[in-house]
Amino acid sequence: MIRVVVADDQALVRRGFAALLALESDIEVVAEATTGDEAVVAARQHHPDVLLMDIRMPGSDGLEATRQITGDPALEGVRVVILTTFDLDEYVFQALRFGASGFLVKHTEPDELIRAVRVIADGEALLSPNVTRRLIHRFASSTAHSVQPTVQESQLAQHLTERERDVVALVGQGLSNDEIAAQWFVSQATVRTHVSRAMTKLHARDRAQLVVIAYQHGLAEPPAID
Repeated sequence: MIRVVVADDQALVRRGFAALLALESDIEVVAEATTGDEAVVAARQHHPDVLLMDIRMPGSDGLEATRQITGDPALEGVRVVILTTFDLDEYVFQALRFGASGFLVKHTEPDELIRAVRVIADGEALLSPNVTRRLIHRFASSTAHSVQPTVQESQLAQHLTERERDVVALVGQGLSNDEIAAQWFVSQATVRTHVSRAMTKLHARDRAQLVVIAYQHGLAEPPAID
């Protein structure tokens, strides 16, 4: 059973998402929250698999709540998905830097919401390649390169093999495993192995954080978009 907490100060959004998820036999909504503080409390009390987190809430907002949750070793298994009104929200990239596993726009289709919860609960990151490219292009080029990696982070990056550096660069550009496999003429399993090893070496929480690290380490350049 996938355990979910929904945090949003808008009752219509919060209860609507909770009602949709509750219809699924493999998903249980264990709590709702209306503030960032309540979201942190719910995470610590219920240890959900997935926490759907609005960014703009009264008191401690979703960014601060995300930072607290992803920074707490006791909540390592809690995956935060940011809820946003706009897919190019300026706060989304910051939330990913804080350790969020992905993001959803609030007007997402019901089937996509359910799929997203299952994807996150299965340990994957929720990053649509097209949206990721646009998000990175708009914000990462102006913010990520201004964040200098620490000496320790730089040493970690040096431990990557050439193939691992290449795969991190492509992940940073928003390419999916399927796209990378097609470009390299290898299996998706091979790509997944390279991604997994790079995440381990860079101490990335998940694929979403790997995108951020790619820019902080200068391992990727903002992708071109149409």
